[in-house]
Amino acid sequence: MNHPTSQPMADVRDMYMVHTFLSREFGLLPQLVRDVAPGDTARAEVVGSHAALLCSILHKHHEGEDLHLWPRLQERAAAQAAAIVPRMEAQHHAIEAVNTVILALLPQWRRTAHNGDGLADALEQLHSVLMEHMALEEQEILPLAASHLTAAEWKLLGEHSMSDTPKKHLPVAFGMAMYEADPDVIKTVLAGAPLPARLLMPFIGPRVYAAHAKRVHGTATPPTVGRRHP
Repeated sequence: MNHPTSQPMADVRDMYMVHTFLSREFGLLPQLVRDVAPGDTARAEVVGSHAALLCSILHKHHEGEDLHLWPRLQERAAAQAAAIVPRMEAQHHAIEAVNTVILALLPQWRRTAHNGDGLADALEQLHSVLMEHMALEEQEILPLAASHLTAAEWKLLGEHSMSDTPKKHLPVAFGMAMYEADPDVIKTVLAGAPLPARLLMPFIGPRVYAAHAKRVHGTATPPTVGRRHP
């Protein structure tokens, strides 16, 4: 199946924005867990709810790729896709397996703030496999997506990532993504959003994330990882 060449093609820069914030937040999580004092359930709830939100975002992000990206690449970039998509899918399965372990460990830790080492170890494992996956995706998949998916098709990934996300979590999710993002990419991402979100999110997102980061990281300006880019 061929896509109509008259349509604008995918601008994949927003994927680098997503990868940047996932790299930062998942990289900081293991130590956040280890730093919670045994029995400090108030702090465990703050860190644990942040971890649960990130795990949910990651799951929906990868689910969107499974549904909307791999099939189109396999249809349109046959040999190139055949060489890399199965590896991407295998990495998704590995990441989801660790994500499932983390989600199983979180509830009890949030309630008791005891035995956090296993949770921290699982988060470290997740960060390791996620970093490998994102690097390979940027090297091999994003150039294919830019050549073979239309802008409208690419937009489906972002829409899927936000589907089922409670509205109260959207500003902090956007704020996390915007923290190290290229302003031009932010503007492009919001261009198709409803007018209120397009006007307000550039102001609300950073403020909500700053307050969230203060609670979670102890600072409104947590350590950056450096903007990922093409």
